[in-house]
Amino acid sequence: RMIWVRCHGPNYEQIAITVGRQIRNIGIMAHIDAGKTTTTERMLYYSGYIRALGDVDDGDTVTDFMAQERERGITIQSAAVTFDWKSHRINLIDTPGHVDFTLEVERALRVLDGAVAVFDASAGVEAQTLTVWRQAEKHHVPCICFLNKMDNLGFSIQSIRDKLKANPVLLQTPIGSGKNFTGVVDLITNQKLIWKQKSVGDDGRAYEVKPLNELDDAAVLQEAKGARSALIEQVADLDDEFAELLLNDFIENLDAVPSIKLQAAVRRVTLARKGVPVLLGSSLKNKGVQPLLDAITAYLPAPNERHHDLVQWYKDDLCALAFKVLHDKQRGPLVFLRIYSGTLKAQTAVHNINRNSIERMSRLLVPFADQHVEIPSMPAGNIALTVGLKQTVTGDTIVLSKASAAAAARRAQNKADTGKKRGEHASVILSGVEVPDPVFFCTIEPPTMAKQADLENALNCLQREDPSLKVRVDPDSGQTVLCGMGELHIEIIHDRIRREYGIETHLGPLQVAYRETIVQHVSTTDTLDRTIGEKRHVVTVELSVRPAADAGGSCQVEFEEQTVELSPEMKEAVENGVHSSYLQGPLLGYPLQDVSTLIQSVHVESGTSLAMVSACVSRCMLKALKLAGGQVLEPVMSLEVTVGEDYLGSVLGDLAQRRGTVRDIQSRHDNKVLLATVPLAEMMGYSTILRTLTSGNATFSLELDSYEAMNLQDQNTLLKRMSGLL
Repeated sequence: RMIWVRCHGPNYEQIAITVGRQIRNIGIMAHIDAGKTTTTERMLYYSGYIRALGDVDDGDTVTDFMAQERERGITIQSAAVTFDWKSHRINLIDTPGHVDFTLEVERALRVLDGAVAVFDASAGVEAQTLTVWRQAEKHHVPCICFLNKMDNLGFSIQSIRDKLKANPVLLQTPIGSGKNFTGVVDLITNQKLIWKQKSVGDDGRAYEVKPLNELDDAAVLQEAKGARSALIEQVADLDDEFAELLLNDFIENLDAVPSIKLQAAVRRVTLARKGVPVLLGSSLKNKGVQPLLDAITAYLPAPNERHHDLVQWYKDDLCALAFKVLHDKQRGPLVFLRIYSGTLKAQTAVHNINRNSIERMSRLLVPFADQHVEIPSMPAGNIALTVGLKQTVTGDTIVLSKASAAAAARRAQNKADTGKKRGEHASVILSGVEVPDPVFFCTIEPPTMAKQADLENALNCLQREDPSLKVRVDPDSGQTVLCGMGELHIEIIHDRIRREYGIETHLGPLQVAYRETIVQHVSTTDTLDRTIGEKRHVVTVELSVRPAADAGGSCQVEFEEQTVELSPEMKEAVENGVHSSYLQGPLLGYPLQDVSTLIQSVHVESGTSLAMVSACVSRCMLKALKLAGGQVLEPVMSLEVTVGEDYLGSVLGDLAQRRGTVRDIQSRHDNKVLLATVPLAEMMGYSTILRTLTSGNATFSLELDSYEAMNLQDQNTLLKRMSGLL
């Protein structure tokens, strides 16, 4: 069934809203500068969505529409576009490759069914490639690999095996490489795909498809034959159905395996995440993108092939997840929804389970980067943009009504294990988006106090758009503090406040967001006895705290057996008191990690409020944490520097001064790749320093590796500085 929507505007073709197995919700992910946005632009062009090719360097691509993106030539926020390819509807999200904006990748992968990982074939797997790959694995998203800037095939394939621990399934072999790359051999169909560049401006839309035959270049022919045999054997090892087919029908002649059977087997392997199809191309040179689009429709799953356990309880009722919010000056908040079941209709009221609120959705749009088309309704499996949801934030579950949520909860309860509480709604709320903790912070001040309210409004809007941006007020100074994922992240936020909200703000010095832990096991007790009016509140709490290096960076709360008689509400009040204490460590007030608290006993006299229980627990925790002694933890980054050999000594010398530890030095063509760990506090302004040291002939990437204990001398220096003594 097809519902046709006419898209108005200079660059729009017809877009089909396709229902059922023809939908593909995919993301483009990669390390910075691997060619994600360029690949996306080619997809839009060849699908007929745009009539002219844009270029990242010229700042005129469809998905990089922010002023900051066009000026810097990088993707800062994810952008959604919808287009058709050979009777399939593709909802595509182009994601950033910079580590500061990794939340954009996280929330996109949370709602997508498949992903295309783009690699710079000359560099293979890079630092941010590892990060986005781990994010895709966490959400069990099937992937396709696209080796862009086609150069060194063997190196790239091996790096996928070694670094990603993935199983690359090579579907094409190259014809030429580097500047001489002209096309590929399709190992599924045994055909050559050749792009003959007739002129410098050739758009690559037309290419030749010819069967592979004995008259072809001997090296190309031999490589293709060997690669196809290896492909068939590899797929047979991964897929039992295909292995059985080979044993029964093609054991004596593997070359006779029908391409349709091989393609179906590769699809099963991809959906089961046992292997990752690998395709080749050069997006900037307009080669290899059309076969990539074919592979997206052939191998990545349709929405109904991805199993979301909670959705079954809603049956045909609406169930959707809000995964992104944008602010539009005319329309207000624009909320992106992934629809998992039912149909979303404009001009209807919906229920937000997380906020327990009813909101009216005034308009429904199909997202096209920064331009959108209004439609009356959208079926399950699609990504929609809504207007009018003023309370909804990232991670909220949107359903048809309170009644439909209650009905879903009853269905889930009927299947639930014994012992679960009746009416429990947590089982019908979709899991939200994990937001990483900030690593940098700085103060922000308006030009005058008259602009303070405007600044607060701007920060509220930006926080709703970007949950990785945290804003707090310093209790001592009263200053507003911005907390972000990196120097670039905070710089972009500062620039957006100036451009979009017209406020010239001043930023204080950038500071590292340290953490704290404790060093001793301590037990303590505390009693709160307070009379408010005629009511007396008495609570006695006994607890212990201990270092928990195995907590994985989190803090835990446990209850001893004698506390089992506590009611669920009382346990929640105790946990609230503990968790509030984890927000500020005993030394400098940084958040705690790797701490485990054991609640040994809680005695509450009748009539005592839950708030008093939380207050007593919090006070007891504060006493215990001070007795346990504090240790400052600093963020340590994984650093990867690609530099010419002539400048390697200078980079190593500078790194030694930054308390860096070199882990490895690898060769990559004519360059050296330096892998190291270095404290984040030592990396302020590193891009400028590196550019000076290498005359601009180096690139680097940073990723948070771990939080490690500072040595005593550095910790004392930090304590003095924070106390105002230095």
